[in-house]
Amino acid sequence: MTETEPPSHDVGAQDDIELRLGASLVHLPIIRSVAANIAIRADFDLDAIADLRLAVDEACSTLITRAVPGTTMVCRFTIDDDELRFSGAVTSADHEAPSTASFGWRVLTTLADSADSWVEPAKQDGQGNWVHVELAKRKPTLT
Repeated sequence: MTETEPPSHDVGAQDDIELRLGASLVHLPIIRSVAANIAIRADFDLDAIADLRLAVDEACSTLITRAVPGTTMVCRFTIDDDELRFSGAVTSADHEAPSTASFGWRVLTTLADSADSWVEPAKQDGQGNWVHVELAKRKPTLT
């Protein structure tokens, strides 16, 4: 396991869930499943669950394709009363955040209520950067 810090903006609330997995596409089904199960437990409707599942998949795919081989992807789910937030990060050689003009980013922003990405220099050894993707999905309001 190669990982030297970020994410962890403090291990947060009691309901936060953090996963650390190899940055590999073979782990996408695990992350999709976790996202869907958390959304179900948080009483999201079926459409919002499906959207969140696909948005998390796209966010993780974006991160994994930028990850240094053999490194760890860190994912955190934070549950609030009206929204579920996902943040993920990988160690990368990239110096720029994922393009917001790509088809994948368009899909992600269509499925999520908000999305952001950024790059942060690795502090530990100065080698590489942390690439982050964060998104949020709000519970639909009944009208």
